[in-house]
Amino acid sequence: MPALVLTALALFFLATVFVSAPARAQKRKQLPPPPAPPRYQPKPTPTPLPTPEPEYEVIKVSSNLVVVPVSVTNTQSQPVLGLKQTDFRIEEDSRPQEIAQLGDPEQVPLDIALLIDVSSSVTERFGFELERLTRFLKQVLRPMDHATLYAIDRAPRLEQARSSADVATARLMTIKAATVPTPTAFYDTVIEAVRYLNKNSPEQSRRVIVVISDGEDNFSNGIRDSSTAAYQATQADANDTSAAAKTRVIRAYETALLQAHRTVQAEMQLEVQKANAVFYSINPGGEALKLNAISTRAQNAMQQLANSTGGTAFVPPQIADLDAVFGRIISELRAQYLIQYYSDNKNTASGFRRIAITIPAQPHLRVRAREGYYPKAK
Repeated sequence: MPALVLTALALFFLATVFVSAPARAQKRKQLPPPPAPPRYQPKPTPTPLPTPEPEYEVIKVSSNLVVVPVSVTNTQSQPVLGLKQTDFRIEEDSRPQEIAQLGDPEQVPLDIALLIDVSSSVTERFGFELERLTRFLKQVLRPMDHATLYAIDRAPRLEQARSSADVATARLMTIKAATVPTPTAFYDTVIEAVRYLNKNSPEQSRRVIVVISDGEDNFSNGIRDSSTAAYQATQADANDTSAAAKTRVIRAYETALLQAHRTVQAEMQLEVQKANAVFYSINPGGEALKLNAISTRAQNAMQQLANSTGGTAFVPPQIADLDAVFGRIISELRAQYLIQYYSDNKNTASGFRRIAITIPAQPHLRVRAREGYYPKAK
């Protein structure tokens, strides 16, 4: 009996196990699937902000260095060499200035604008002038120097843009003089040439204008317009044929024309001074110019322009003296003293500043330099 009871209990226990297992399995199958694990998105890399530039204090520096080419000659008009910095005294607007140093002209580039009168009045001697001019350029220009060629005609004519000595001299020999009477725009040509130099040559270079002409002008814009206006004004008295009326008309015409020349000459001088250029003129007309009031006025204007810029106005007695004149110009350019100083002028205006250079210990020496300068805009 006990064995039977144990067997029955065992069978019952096994039956319970087999019945409950499928039920648990079925219940396990009916459970919802577990939720998917969370998916983590990588954090976006933040765009780096630009590194702020350091803040600097802005300091404006303006150079007030003034360079003045100075020619010194003795009583025989020969260049004087060997002077020292302490020999010179310079004033700006009557205030003494301290000279920083004397520059070496051989180390400073030279820019020459050569202006040649091609009007019919020079036809006979034109070939001779070109030969001497060619020789002059070859002697005075070094590899670092440049030349610009202009023809003085009825209007300014650029014959050769800024170039080397070889290019300029080759072009020079191809220029032809007029064969028929032509008007002359002398003032306009000088103004255009010096503006060209001011724009196209380095500011540190020595700018030089060399003109071969009698300086007479009858066709520059200011002269032509004034002549036309003065002539038209005289027509108001055309019906009055009295001697007094004729005298009045002539005087009015001459006065208007003279004022026009003065106005344009002042403009020409202003442009040359603004470019810090030295003006040299050579009048091939010789002493004959004194026989003509117009020629005398023209020569006086060139003399004034030369004086104001530190140059010279030459009137050789005869055309054969051209070689000697060119020799003097070459000697002066090679023997110039370049006085350099820092202006202590506090005036911010852009007006003309007058300078005066002397050699106190040797007052017999002749000192030539420009009368002043216009400060550069800061």
